[in-house]
Amino acid sequence: MFAAERRQLILEMVRANGAVSLRELARVVQTSEVTVRRDVRALEAEGLLDRRHGGAVLPGGFTRESGFPQKSHLATAEKTAIADLAANFVEEGEAIVVGAGTTTQELARRLARVPGLTVVTNSLLVAQALAHANRVEVVMTGGTLRGSNYALVGSGAEQSLQGLRVSRAFLSGSGLTAERGLSTSNMLSASVDRALVQAAAEVVVLADHTKLGTDTMFQTVPTDVITRLVTDEPPAHDDRAATELQALADQGVQIAVAGTGASGNAGNAGGEGTPARQQRRDVALPGPRRGQIPGAGSALRTAAVLGEQTPGGERARVADLRRR
Repeated sequence: MFAAERRQLILEMVRANGAVSLRELARVVQTSEVTVRRDVRALEAEGLLDRRHGGAVLPGGFTRESGFPQKSHLATAEKTAIADLAANFVEEGEAIVVGAGTTTQELARRLARVPGLTVVTNSLLVAQALAHANRVEVVMTGGTLRGSNYALVGSGAEQSLQGLRVSRAFLSGSGLTAERGLSTSNMLSASVDRALVQAAAEVVVLADHTKLGTDTMFQTVPTDVITRLVTDEPPAHDDRAATELQALADQGVQIAVAGTGASGNAGNAGGEGTPARQQRRDVALPGPRRGQIPGAGSALRTAAVLGEQTPGGERARVADLRRR
């Protein structure tokens, strides 16, 4: 395929979806990510799209939000791996909140067989994923339906969360930076997400590597409130994503990285059964954080930081502090 044909196809994909990862672009145009990155740079120089960490968006992507049909086809392998790993942080009998999003929908599918679980959500998609889980109680907020992401928003949703207290919140968003935290492109969605955060003792953010370093209009969760980030392994050439992960770790966010290869993605693509225990690594915490057991920082500092390996050659793993 000639460069002009490749770039036209890339542009058409970005226009159709609003945002597309480099991995997905390379797969569709059947070339390497290095070549795709050059094409994206050329298209950006012409003002036809904007580059983001690990992907490309339409110009003005700072305020643009893709609808659910577009988002559901982006970074699907990464979202599956993240959901598989995030499910390991949920225990029997817990009460949690799960926000709206395609990644949280994947998580919900994996929670269907957790006995005694109570899930509070403003997402119709999360509720649908758990509708037939007879051992899971689903509590939905009130509010006004926002059709683009099938979420309940507005004052009704926020008021229904007042006085609620759960162990942890699982949230996604449009972008994540160490400087500003989690953000989204819609004001109403951001406001409900903030109410969900207020109800939780811990906050777990689910974000694939394409969202790292991306900043959007409305802040939902400041960095100092995020307990843990569950993400996927950034591509080896994506230095900016790795740098962003390290910056988040430096600010005290515990990073759990899911693999998207054979081991990280084995089984459970459809959410059936108990989630497989994935290999993961957690980035060290500089000090105590919200929801962290006092004095546990030194134990975490013995864990592998990004890229570090144990003497045996395997990546170090840190158990969830709640289980230690």
